[in-house]
Amino acid sequence: MASAFARSVRFASLAGVRVGINVAIARAPVFQPVSSKFAARTFSISKTIFNEQPRLRLGAPAPNFQAETTHGPIDFHEFIGDSWTILFSHPADFTPVCTTELGAFAQLEEEFNKRNTKLIGLSANGLDSHAKWIEDIEEVATNGSKVGFPIIADPERKVAFLYDMVDHQDLTNIDTKGIAFTIRAVFIIDPNKKIRLTMLYPASTGRNTAEVLRVLDSLQTGDKAGVTTPINWVPGQDVIVPPSVSDEAAAAKFGEFVAVKPYLRYTKYPADILNK
Repeated sequence: MASAFARSVRFASLAGVRVGINVAIARAPVFQPVSSKFAARTFSISKTIFNEQPRLRLGAPAPNFQAETTHGPIDFHEFIGDSWTILFSHPADFTPVCTTELGAFAQLEEEFNKRNTKLIGLSANGLDSHAKWIEDIEEVATNGSKVGFPIIADPERKVAFLYDMVDHQDLTNIDTKGIAFTIRAVFIIDPNKKIRLTMLYPASTGRNTAEVLRVLDSLQTGDKAGVTTPINWVPGQDVIVPPSVSDEAAAAKFGEFVAVKPYLRYTKYPADILNK
């Protein structure tokens, strides 16, 4: 199908306000809202129109967008470049749970950098608010951590709707303008701009940054070594030989392995492969 072919779909957002979306069929979709007048305090998405939203499934292209951030304007795909990227959203600035989360991500930023991974946050407020909020985050952060990653300003929820970061059921989760807050979403995106993992948390529940780092390690280990990882796995522990790999091929690639079941075979952490 020709890359120039595109279709325009519309979905209901808040109080019947419609947001236009231009979705290029042969490449990652980019939303172009044609109206941003939000007035009522009701959040409704009809079933029919909801089903027309882009499917942010694992393995799907991460939708591109342009946005203002605390580090200046970005094109998201250009920002990703050849790196892994973690996009994580917040309901609002100057909220208690969000403040603890941003501080925790800042504390682990060096670890993410070691893994060729960029962090980028999103909160549903403007740049001036973000700048003042960062002062609070750094004040309460552990070990004097500084926020070295950008935070997207998304006061009209353009990116939030693009990545389906809004709470469908909690009609009280809105700000004074009647706009739905974003929920706590996490997207891990690989250098090919594909969505590899998603996590969705309610606004009341803080995330576990150690778990975000753990699943990133699992994805990168699997990609490089051709293995899968069991429950609660952390780097250094035994990994699983995929069922698609024969015993002969497993022995040639990994050396020794233990077959608990014909479909469940463990082998040592492939440090030699990962360190190449």
